[in-house]
Amino acid sequence: MLIDCDACRGRGPRCADCVIGVLLDQPPMRVEFDDSEVTAVRVLAASGLIPPLRLVPPLRAAVA
Repeated sequence: MLIDCDACRGRGPRCADCVIGVLLDQPPMRVEFDDSEVTAVRVLAASGLIPPLRLVPPLRAAVA
């Protein structure tokens, strides 16, 4: 999973409650998690130990 904080539509107001901001102390430009890391983050978030990923990807233009 590629997380691009610069492209996140929720950047700013949601950063303080996003797992990326909590784990890394600030929103980075880009982070890449492999499948096992994504699973671990989801389990920790579901348990209430960390906030979930709040990434809001950019909208893709409709292809005609």
